[in-house]
Amino acid sequence: MLIRQTQMLVLIALVAAPLTALLAQDKPVAAPVVTLKVSADRADALYKAGENATFTIEALQDDKPLAEGNVVCTFSKDGWQPQPEQTLALKDGKATLAGKLDEPGFLLLRATLGKTTTLAAAGYDPLQLKPSLPAPDDFDQFWAAQKAALAAVPIKSTLTPVEAPAKDLDAFDVQVDCLGKPVSGYFGRPQNAKPKSLPAILFVHGAGVRSATLGSTQWAVREGGMLAFDINAHGIPNGKPAEFYTDLYAGELKSYSSFGRQDREQVYFKGMFLRLIRAIDFLAAQPEWDGKTVIVYGSSQGGFQALAAAGLDARVTFICSGVPAGCDHTGTAANRISGWPKLVPNDAEGKPDPLALQTARYFDCVNFATRAKCKGAAVTVGFIDTTCPATSVYAAYNALPIPKAIHADVDAGHTNTPAASKFMQDAAYKHVHEMK
Repeated sequence: MLIRQTQMLVLIALVAAPLTALLAQDKPVAAPVVTLKVSADRADALYKAGENATFTIEALQDDKPLAEGNVVCTFSKDGWQPQPEQTLALKDGKATLAGKLDEPGFLLLRATLGKTTTLAAAGYDPLQLKPSLPAPDDFDQFWAAQKAALAAVPIKSTLTPVEAPAKDLDAFDVQVDCLGKPVSGYFGRPQNAKPKSLPAILFVHGAGVRSATLGSTQWAVREGGMLAFDINAHGIPNGKPAEFYTDLYAGELKSYSSFGRQDREQVYFKGMFLRLIRAIDFLAAQPEWDGKTVIVYGSSQGGFQALAAAGLDARVTFICSGVPAGCDHTGTAANRISGWPKLVPNDAEGKPDPLALQTARYFDCVNFATRAKCKGAAVTVGFIDTTCPATSVYAAYNALPIPKAIHADVDAGHTNTPAASKFMQDAAYKHVHEMK
């Protein structure tokens, strides 16, 4: 009986072996990995108007030059007015293409191979870019009226202790009365700080709907100590479950960036910017504040807020504005791209909405920038940023009449690279030490 069972097992194994091999053959084979790299012929990707920029396109398949293939290429003015497509045949995995601009701006190249797309850009005299439209004649009067209305609201704050993210730090959830929604954030100060001893730093948020960031309060125990205040962009409660914020973003605050864009009294950013001023009111009221140092630090929509704060509040002494939004809203009036949130819509013929065009000028970083009186600014920009295009960022940066520096990442999109983040942090620390 044992012999027969052994023979049966051998037979089953012989039958199963080819079946296993057949099943193995039916497993899906991983598709070849195709990568596409595009680079300009100058490391800094900077050119004078009228000069040719030559882009080299490299295609690799599984890390080897692609034997053959066609790349579809499109030039544009930083995403505006794309030119007709050009199809290039690869040779040994490479192709080249030249283009130029005859005016200040950015020449953006979009290259596509199959389902893979990559971008590269060349900057043309970017330091010569100017605002597309001037500020309205009553820009200062409008904002003076808003600030007067805010000043009529008492600076009443509620501080609720929370668990601090670092030792030797006291942290609080803070709510400060404001026009409309309150300032809502997390505040940190070093334990046992002396009166009038500490600079203040205000952290502001990018687009979206989220709680203030408790981790930012750790700045309070850096570089000799600071008052660190991180506020959410919407005056909403902090520390709620994730669903609370996703529901707001899908509901009440859906598409908030376009709210009221045809009426300067109703633009959503008006309340956001008044909360910046009230947040600085709160910091300035703290007995530990040194009475002279206020840094505003943020990226994207936060960079938008940093530039606005510099133009609206003379107490601001330094800003760190990473890949800022809100720059040159009226760009299409000058036949060029504008930045997020595209506050001015265009009709089918590409003409900007006249009411939105007028309204946007009261909320434009290029106009806040011209009014900045702080001691310095650190700005970052990505040459292939399609959210806050480099053209718009430079228009605002160039309008700053103060000491300033810009960190440019040739190959970066809408992000702060580690180098860009270090640039902003180092600039903030340097300012703290200079003010001491």
